[in-house]
Amino acid sequence: MLDASHPSFRPLWVRIVVTFVACGWAAFEAADGAYVWALLFGAAGVWCIYALLLTYKDPEANAEEQS
Repeated sequence: MLDASHPSFRPLWVRIVVTFVACGWAAFEAADGAYVWALLFGAAGVWCIYALLLTYKDPEANAEEQS
């Protein structure tokens, strides 16, 4: 679903923006009363927090360690 090892996710600001957009859209949907969409985007936001912020490992750093 989300390839955290993709090179576009290397900069921290990109990972923060993607996470903020997902969580922000969940808040927008909840405020609008669309709770199913809010739940779906909230789950995507939680996944982004987990995969892009908490457990992210730089793929190039891992490649350098293995060589």
